[in-house]
Amino acid sequence: MSTRPAAVAVLPTEPGVYRFRDGAGRALYIGRAGNLRRRVSSYWGDLRDRPRLRRMVPQIAGIEALVCASEHEAAWLERNLLEHRKPRWNRARGGQELTSYIRLDSAPAALRLDPVFSVDPRPGVRFFGPYLGSRKVRAAVAGLARCYPLGYTSTRLSPAERDMAAMRGVGPDDREMLLGRITAVLEGSGEAVPQALERLRERREEASAGLLFEIAAAIQDELEGLAWVTAPQRVTVEGAPSLKLAGRHEGLSVHFGIRAGRLSEWTQVVTGEAVRHDPVPSGWETFVKGNAALAARLAAFPGLDA
Repeated sequence: MSTRPAAVAVLPTEPGVYRFRDGAGRALYIGRAGNLRRRVSSYWGDLRDRPRLRRMVPQIAGIEALVCASEHEAAWLERNLLEHRKPRWNRARGGQELTSYIRLDSAPAALRLDPVFSVDPRPGVRFFGPYLGSRKVRAAVAGLARCYPLGYTSTRLSPAERDMAAMRGVGPDDREMLLGRITAVLEGSGEAVPQALERLRERREEASAGLLFEIAAAIQDELEGLAWVTAPQRVTVEGAPSLKLAGRHEGLSVHFGIRAGRLSEWTQVVTGEAVRHDPVPSGWETFVKGNAALAARLAAFPGLDA
């Protein structure tokens, strides 16, 4: 087990993406973490179950990292960076999760909320996403249906479905209200997301109190899925413009390339000159400035001296 570099202590405990470089400045590996400090620290721990990465660790001479707003954002950023350029020690270009969307059909005779893998625009149908992780997206849809049973307000219900609608206490008069609440959750409007998550927590506790542990476990999955798809995420936004952003801190410049809404380029250079870049859009200030400051702190450990 090798000595953990002092630079690891500089890393925050927030979600993000990390990159290792060798002594020549070449990228060795890109990964993501729910907790950057803990994840990066693990490379200098017990790697007996990861022999391939154990061979990489002695070559690490530099650590770089970007803090993200959520684990979902970190997952997208890792995927985008690996699709743009795969370092030697990464096994695959891109990621393992499938890209998914949530389709909301508001036609009274065809009300449906379901996960899909592609967008097929047509009147009365909205698509939300993209999201990574089809299992999480399916769980999120199930959680929304549990909270807001839109399907039972359709004008085409079987007798059994009408009985279920009566049991759920919903009918056609509730259709617009339920559509509005689901839309507000998926758009992240106001208190819609916290309210939906709290509803699921209440249902989970009710199931546990009734010793319905399988149902409680399913609702827990739904909670995690809904939290995943509603978490803040800026690095993959379909229809967003292409931009070149940069932040500078103590002589170190961090550059970000966004192509068609995907942040897929990340470089760091030492420079004493002004940096040319696009104006930083609203919502990106913390990401750009905060990560430039983090880059400068990590750069203070050349060679990863302990």
